[in-house]
Amino acid sequence: MKDKRILYVSSEVVPYLPETEISSMSFEAPRMVNKQGGQIRIFMPRFGNINERRHQLHEVIRLSGINLVINDLDMPLIIKVASIPKERIQVYFIDNEEYFKRKATLTDEDGKLFPDNDERAIFFAKGVIETVKKLNWAPDIIHVNGWLASLLPLYLKEFYKTEPLFTESKIVTSVYNQNFEGTLDKGMVDKVKFDGIDEEAIKPLQKPDYINLMKIAIDNSDAIIRGSQELPKELDGYINELDKPVLDFHSIEEFADPYTEFYKEAVLKNS
Repeated sequence: MKDKRILYVSSEVVPYLPETEISSMSFEAPRMVNKQGGQIRIFMPRFGNINERRHQLHEVIRLSGINLVINDLDMPLIIKVASIPKERIQVYFIDNEEYFKRKATLTDEDGKLFPDNDERAIFFAKGVIETVKKLNWAPDIIHVNGWLASLLPLYLKEFYKTEPLFTESKIVTSVYNQNFEGTLDKGMVDKVKFDGIDEEAIKPLQKPDYINLMKIAIDNSDAIIRGSQELPKELDGYINELDKPVLDFHSIEEFADPYTEFYKEAVLKNS
């Protein structure tokens, strides 16, 4: 993977959040590519329960200061950055007082989803893309992990389809069994539609549950990785019907060679 540019976009990454399948793989995969001489960037939300002092996050003034329009409201984008100790890997954090200040990730203390998670997902997708544009860094592969990042492929293919920086980028989405009960805000489809995104492309968002969010990500990706050994039955069947490259599940102990080969042979070969 020498000199290849891979952008990792994840809802969670160790060591900033606790270990899960997503957060562990969102650290191990970039570390692997970094060791192979690839260029990587990692983006995640700056949730309020991330200890800024301990992890030495600092704001990048030259990247901050854009306003993103979410459902007709101007929301300021703040970019912070930190380095993973001993790895020489930089992580960029998408931040906004309104969306990410609370001391929790996706649910409140009773385990209920935050009512604005739909807007947080839109803000995160647009925030990542706008920041990468400012960095003027054209990725060969964009690898998406976690449902909060699931709108990124849609926004790249629809809202930013004329953006020259991403014309050669291939999108890979890892699908995990890390889902949620119920749905996000029922008005989510209208908030995405506000950005001029074709109604047909977002039909599943009329019921914004975990399955449909992942279907939107899958539909707008060039290749799929099964991130968990077992997936929800409906998603499993959906992936089985795909006419695009799919990599089956590999554990964290043995993923390196299969991922490298998949990136090279299935994802980049068609570019």
